[in-house]
Amino acid sequence: MFHLRTCAAKLRPLTASQTVKTFSQNRPAAARTFQQIRCYSAPVAAEPFLSGTSSNYVEEMYCAWLENPKSVHKSWDIFFRNTNAGAPPGTAYQSPLPLSRGSLAAVAHAQSLVEAQPNVDKLVEDHLAVQSLIRAYQIRGHHVAQLDPLGILDADLDSSVPADIISSTDKLGFYGLDESDLDKVFHLPTTTFIGGQESALPLREIIRRLEMAYCQHIGVEFMFINDLEQCQWIRQKFETPGIMQFTNEEKRTLLARLVRSTRFEEFLQRKWSSEKRFGLEGCEVLIPALKTIIDKSSENGVDYVIMGMPHRGRLNVLANVIRKELEQIFCQFDSKLEAADEGSGDVKYHLGMYHRRINRVTDRNITLSLVANPSHLEAADPVVMGKTKAEQFYCGDTEGKKVMSILLHGDAAFAGQGIVYETFHLSDLPSYTTHGTVHVVVNNQIGFTTDPRMARSSPYPTDVARVVNAPIFHVNSDDPEAVMYVCKVAAEWRSTFHKDVVVDLVCYRRNGHNEMDEPMFTQPLMYKQIRKQKPVLQKYAELLVSQGVVNQPEYEEEISKYDKICEEAFARSKDEKILHIKHWLDSPWPGFFTLDGQPRSMSCPSTGLTEDILTHIGNVASSVPVENFTIHGGLSRILKTRGEMVKNRTVDWALAEYMAFGSLLKEGIHIRLSGQDVERGTFSHRHHVLHDQNVDKRTCIPMNHLWPNQAPYTVCNSSLSEYGVLGFELGFAMASPNALVLWEAQFGDFHNTAQCIIDQFICPGQAKWVRQNGIVLLLPHGMEGMVNAPEDSVLRPGLWPFPSLLQDLKEANFDINQLYDCNWVVVNCSTPGNFFHVLRRQILLPFRKPLIIFTPKSLLRHPEARSSFDEMLPGTHFQRVIPEDGPAAQNPENVKRLLFCTGKVYYDLTRERKARDMVGQVAITRIEQLSPFPFDLLLKEVQKYPSAELAWCQEEHKNQGYYDYVKPRLRTTISRAKPVWYAGRDPAAAPATGNKKTHLTELQRLLDTAFDLDIFKNFS
Repeated sequence: MFHLRTCAAKLRPLTASQTVKTFSQNRPAAARTFQQIRCYSAPVAAEPFLSGTSSNYVEEMYCAWLENPKSVHKSWDIFFRNTNAGAPPGTAYQSPLPLSRGSLAAVAHAQSLVEAQPNVDKLVEDHLAVQSLIRAYQIRGHHVAQLDPLGILDADLDSSVPADIISSTDKLGFYGLDESDLDKVFHLPTTTFIGGQESALPLREIIRRLEMAYCQHIGVEFMFINDLEQCQWIRQKFETPGIMQFTNEEKRTLLARLVRSTRFEEFLQRKWSSEKRFGLEGCEVLIPALKTIIDKSSENGVDYVIMGMPHRGRLNVLANVIRKELEQIFCQFDSKLEAADEGSGDVKYHLGMYHRRINRVTDRNITLSLVANPSHLEAADPVVMGKTKAEQFYCGDTEGKKVMSILLHGDAAFAGQGIVYETFHLSDLPSYTTHGTVHVVVNNQIGFTTDPRMARSSPYPTDVARVVNAPIFHVNSDDPEAVMYVCKVAAEWRSTFHKDVVVDLVCYRRNGHNEMDEPMFTQPLMYKQIRKQKPVLQKYAELLVSQGVVNQPEYEEEISKYDKICEEAFARSKDEKILHIKHWLDSPWPGFFTLDGQPRSMSCPSTGLTEDILTHIGNVASSVPVENFTIHGGLSRILKTRGEMVKNRTVDWALAEYMAFGSLLKEGIHIRLSGQDVERGTFSHRHHVLHDQNVDKRTCIPMNHLWPNQAPYTVCNSSLSEYGVLGFELGFAMASPNALVLWEAQFGDFHNTAQCIIDQFICPGQAKWVRQNGIVLLLPHGMEGMVNAPEDSVLRPGLWPFPSLLQDLKEANFDINQLYDCNWVVVNCSTPGNFFHVLRRQILLPFRKPLIIFTPKSLLRHPEARSSFDEMLPGTHFQRVIPEDGPAAQNPENVKRLLFCTGKVYYDLTRERKARDMVGQVAITRIEQLSPFPFDLLLKEVQKYPSAELAWCQEEHKNQGYYDYVKPRLRTTISRAKPVWYAGRDPAAAPATGNKKTHLTELQRLLDTAFDLDIFKNFS
């Protein structure tokens, strides 16, 4: 499209043979009378009204005139025709030029033209003002939308009306207009759809239609989106006159869904009035809203929806959206119900569900999964996203057309919890995107007892969504049809653009935080209004009766029908005597367990490999399997060193990991490694992604070139987030047991910003929800002096809960039974070979447990931290304990002290023992698996050295290491026959010192304690 800034463009008639191009896709095509030709002989200064601010407007008028000269004001028609007739530059509209000799004829002609048209400057200014007015409503109309069903608060916490919104005729002056302009007709720009089929409207009608689109029960925030196509799409959805229409059948369906939502809560209130259930009263419209999103998404091809939500309304969602059997919900209120599953269980409003059913609206199969959640609000957000990503991955849904997620939020948590931002921040990253999530905010306009004016600094609780250009649709929840329309648009948006979208249901909470809470203490005026408020069902039923869509008997019959369903389910619930939490699983693994949910065996095969496989993986790991690929010179040396290790039949830490991963890929196990800088490795040891030094963004992942039909390997650097990313990977691991999903912290202590996921999901997940998960956490750990900051040194393992019960040591498969009964597995390997075995064991076990690995830093390149292929061949296994194998083991009766340790400190101890020539007097046993505790193997070790005193040695401070965990278990192992002494650093508040000299002094002190055979005699 040409801009008229060159002005004085000459126009010539079109010939019949010339084709006409339509300038706007939003206008019907029409044959044009003229086409535009640039004429550079006319200076811009000759047409001063063609400024930078007016050129777009003049251009639109010109395009309209080209299509139909009668569609523009007469003055514009004259101007364009005069230009075409050859009027000199500037004389088509300007005042007469000063008289000069020889120009009287031209001046007279120009004067007649000017007098024949109105003031063009004023006309242009008025049209520009109307364009600004339209834009103001699109940007700020939501601020005056009628969103609060109570009529108390403004949803944006601001009662003022923006100056550019026309709330009264005197505000027209802001635009240089007045009341006399209301009936003038103005041409509409292409950036609005309020005209429908009309291209021009009177100002009065323009304002009325803008108010109908943006200032009623729907408030739309979208003008911050920097994509014109997306903005135009939203404008069309909300501005087009008459677009929000529903058939009578759709209205009756909406009423029936409201009946179920409302009567379900009323039924629970009647039967269990003194029970906490976190009901949905005040936002009953949530149920038809969710069902509308699911219906529309199903219509667009989605067949799997994964949901996450807080406790409020969860039972209603389970009953009326997921379609959990009502009797299974009702029996949860029975205090005499016995738990049939292992573990401690969880409250009913935290449980999840998985169900496949027919969608009655689309007649298509749909699978619904509601993820179980803890009390920690919003903690389930990244878990849902990770599970959604996994389901998309496993079904090859690379564009999110088959699998999608819906996240429900509370207003206070959505604004207040940082994990919401972390989750949004993942939404468009290549290895984390789920191609759009529909967020539904149940905006109670209160957080427990906290007024929203004290709970957030932003106007809306949803403002965090603006960072990812997600449109936000605020809607008054007492207008069910508006809610349904907004939800349809949200589902269509997600299907069209595969981006996040937010639906803000502005509602209220009829009861307190829970049914036992008294809200009048803190919100007396709000709850006085709530007591007067008609339920939305009653309001909508009265509306439909008045419209003749339903009659009163039909409405009452619908209520009676659902009440009968609830009563019959209640009667059946009394027959339930046992609670099966496994029936509430949100992520079942068909075929992995037996039909009753038990492992198919209680044994684990050897985790070793043939030498041919080890050699093949090692050769690929030390090469570049892509031609014409230039790698960094330093990396060439690293790969060469790997190749030499393979020839020498040894592995270091990086190569051991490579071999574990590569072998599992050969067996069809998908591997996903995620975290900060994991592609290279924080300590530059991994290098799983090679970068071409000459071609930008050209990379190679040798791990994906190992075998012809191998499983894919995914390795991805994450955003600088722990809480969100770990939650995401946990969700990914939930989807399938046949994948090894690992999250690596940049430094071990950084796990503490993800502690909520560890404490609420990973540690107790199986106990609460009977849900196994095989996620692996790699946590770099070790005291390295000033090499790293204190927080980068250790992860305070002494603060971790490691429950480990003593079982019958003579029990068959003692080690496997221990693993099955524990909540997670914690290891601190001291050799690359053992690290290799524990990774492979994680998949070869017949069940899944979270695996926590304290990984090394300095040991990555320690010359003694090597393993031979012989330790990784068929018949070898992970060693829970590595016993002493030196001279002390040859003459155990001469051993004076038996030191127990774990991890890196072993190498400090062996070096010191050798320097002191005490290899025959002090035995060192490494505990590689800390949880579950290897009681059986440690008992053998203690019995082997009858004369030795026992000591635990650790490099961590006494209150931050393993001593308080290990000591009582060792004492139990030996029936408290001997004391277990401590050799290590003193208690401290900080994880480590930042002073190199202090570090070395502390290290020497613990070594002196460990090898001074007389130091504990005075304490015996």
